[in-house]
Parts: sequence; C-alpha cells; structure tokens
Amino acid sequence: MGHKVNPVCLRLEITKNWRSRWFAPTKKLFVQYLQEDRRIRELLKEELASAAVARVEIERSTDRVRIIVHTARPGILIGRRGENIQRLQEMVQGIIGTDRQLKMDYVEITNPAIEAQLIADSLAFQLEKRIAFRRAMKRAVQQAMDAGAKGIRVICDGRLAGTEMTRREGYRQGTVPLGTFRADVDFGQGLA
Repeated sequence: MGHKVNPVCLRLEITKNWRSRWFAPTKKLFVQYLQEDRRIRELLKEELASAAVARVEIERSTDRVRIIVHTARPGILIGRRGENIQRLQEMVQGIIGTDRQLKMDYVEITNPAIEAQLIADSLAFQLEKRIAFRRAMKRAVQQAMDAGAKGIRVICDGRLAGTEMTRREGYRQGTVPLGTFRADVDFGQGLA
C-alpha cells in the first residue's frame, strides 16, 4: 500500500510557501483562525467558480487580514466598476468580524495552462459536460506541454464513460520528479 503525500505539502519552505501565513498565540485563537480560513476559502471558491481561481493566500497580523486571490480571470473577480469585489469584501468581513481591517488583492495568472488547480478544475468541468475523458485528458496534457511545462501527469478516477466498475486512467508526458524536493512540482485536484 503506497503512502500518498501532497507534493505541495512536502515541498513547503523548499520551493513552496504556506497558503496561510499567521501566528496564533493561544490555542483558542488558532482554532478560530483556522475555521475562518476554511470558511473564507469555501466562500471564495463558491462565489468565484467562474473566475478560474487557482489558490487563495491569507496573511494575518493582530488587526489586519490580507487575502490574495490568484486568478486567471481578474475581470470576473472585480466585476463592473469593482462592485463584485466590494460585495466579496463585505461577505468576508462578515466572517472575520468588524474588529479587524480587511484588504483583498488579486494576482493575475499569466499562463493558466500550466497551473495545476486550473487544469484539474477544467477537466472536472469537461467531465460534467459529458466530454470524452480521454480526449479531455490528452488535450490538457498537450496544452500544458505547449505552454512550457517540463512535464505533466493527469489521472482520472471513478466511473469513467458511465461504466459500473470504477477504474483509474492516467496520461503523462515529460518528467514529473516527485522524489526531488527542489523540483517545482504543483498539484491540483478537481471533483466532478
């Protein structure tokens, strides 16, 4: 039986950074901050489903919370005249409370074809739309390699093509050195 480890978690402080950067002096505050982070991420994932959000980073200090949203479509995130981002800020402010100041920033992803979470979300969306899974996987692999990735591995698991038995199929191209900690390996997971 293999031990599966998230490649991002394994490479923390080597090539990757934490997605929540804060310190809680007490156990009670730690639990509160952790629950707030989870609720913020769930809210943003639900509200920005069409904005191609790859990751959400949260930084905290004693009286400030800074949220950085990495997205491939910043226009959808901002909305007309900034009204969408204002609405999101009000919703997040309701989660963290009014005693702390909130600042929301966004970072545009210039090459979404090599961002692992965006590839996974795209594959999940295509599978929901009943596109052939082999075609979708091959297209994702080819687009990533054309965009400049050194390697990619894509795995689909479940009742593929509507069969009764679950199975797992995968495609890979190039090199994905999971054993090398200094390698910049990204990981994404999507559910259809």
